[in-house]
Amino acid sequence: MIKKILSTKYGIDVEEETRVGHYEACISKGKLYTIVPVGNIEEEELTERDQIAAHIYQIGDKHVSMLLESKEGSKHTEMNEQLYCVLMNERLRPFQSRKLGRKLGKFHFRGRTVPFGVQKISRMGQWKSMWEQRLGQLEGFWNSMLYKQPESEFDQLFLESFPYYMGIAENAIQYLVDTELDDDPTAVDSGTICYNRFTKDTWAGEYYIKNPFDWVFDHCGRDLAEWTRDRYFRNIKTYHREVKTFYEEYQSVMPLSSFAWRLIYARLLFPIHYVECIESYYSAIQEADRLFLEERLKKMLSQSRDLEIFLKEFYDNTEVPVKTLKIPIVSWL
Repeated sequence: MIKKILSTKYGIDVEEETRVGHYEACISKGKLYTIVPVGNIEEEELTERDQIAAHIYQIGDKHVSMLLESKEGSKHTEMNEQLYCVLMNERLRPFQSRKLGRKLGKFHFRGRTVPFGVQKISRMGQWKSMWEQRLGQLEGFWNSMLYKQPESEFDQLFLESFPYYMGIAENAIQYLVDTELDDDPTAVDSGTICYNRFTKDTWAGEYYIKNPFDWVFDHCGRDLAEWTRDRYFRNIKTYHREVKTFYEEYQSVMPLSSFAWRLIYARLLFPIHYVECIESYYSAIQEADRLFLEERLKKMLSQSRDLEIFLKEFYDNTEVPVKTLKIPIVSWL
């Protein structure tokens, strides 16, 4: 597929085929080309991602993947009734710096300089509505199961655990609302380029590249919270030093405000790991997937007290001066 698209639509001869994550890719004359299926993406969104990528590249980030123009002058192409974009990278090397926090800080700093209003990929100010929607759907499903006989062990675990996680989710939403009512954003709270779900693996791999199709426009706290959550769940006993160092590195670029810290905390408080586990189980087709998710839920429930301790100690662990910044503490933890 990639040879055919690059040769016929872009005039590029493929020398070596490879993969970048779950995308087909190839090397040609020292450049990396990645083919991204874009489905029914709107033209306006495609233009927005292209313009953002071009801006971030032009102001110094040479690891950004650029959208390539086809021979017809379009930023997407059609093959077998499917739409594709081709991304190009010139720097072919792995992520080398250990200071991931500082690298993310610089990326966000550049992302705040986008010189136009981002619309199509913006998630600014949308956390509350998105969380309420996910929670409401789950609550409706839970209510529909209340008067039925559980058909599996997972059903029983879900029925028993949901009220606890619903309570935590409602706390997270209230914490977010209070932050937006009581605190004032500063420069660091301006919208920036973020990832849908940033982790320590996002820039890892054989090639250090930044794919604009992985981006959303949001508050920097999104990436910080998602990295932190992922790091915590990788090993719930050894996260302390790495989390502390990560935030020190990030703030060497730009210190976080009380508003930012509270948004990070609200996002950590919202139990998206639980919500996604339940959603994935009931949409899974393969029995093996369901068994895997059942084990994940069991582990999650057995570690719920550990997570409470992590949340209780988060501000202390990252050395946030909560009294000076007048940051409220969640009392029930």
